Amino acid sequence: MFKQYDKNAARKKIHRKIRQRMVGTKERPRLCVFRSLNHIYAQIIDDTEGRTLVAASTLDESLKGKLESGGNKEAAKQVGLLIAEKAREKGITKVVFDRAGYKYHGRVAALAEGARENGLEF
Repeated sequence: MFKQYDKNAARKKIHRKIRQRMVGTKERPRLCVFRSLNHIYAQIIDDTEGRTLVAASTLDESLKGKLESGGNKEAAKQVGLLIAEKAREKGITKVVFDRAGYKYHGRVAALAEGARENGLEF
C-alpha cells in the first residue's frame, strides 16, 4: 500500500526544521503563529526560559464581539494589531517571526502585516 499525503504532518516537519535554527531570546523573542480552520493564534515566546510572554487570538475577549469570523484575513490582521499592542505594553519591540511551517501568505501574512503596522519589528 501507499502512504496517504498528510498536509499537517508535512507542515510539522517543516516547522521542526525551522525551529532548529530559530530561537527566541529575552532581547528578541519569537512570534509564533498557529492557524486553525476557524481561528488564528499568536504567541510571543522567550525560548531561553521556555515562557510565553504575550498571547493573542481570535478568541480574545477584546476581539470576540468585533469579528464576523475568526478564520479570515481581517481577523488575522486584528490579532496582529492586538499582539503588537500587548507586546508594546510589556516593552517588546523586536521579535523573530516564526511562521510555523505555514506559507507566508493569506492569514499568516495578514497577521504579520498587522503586527508591523502597530510597531513590532521583524
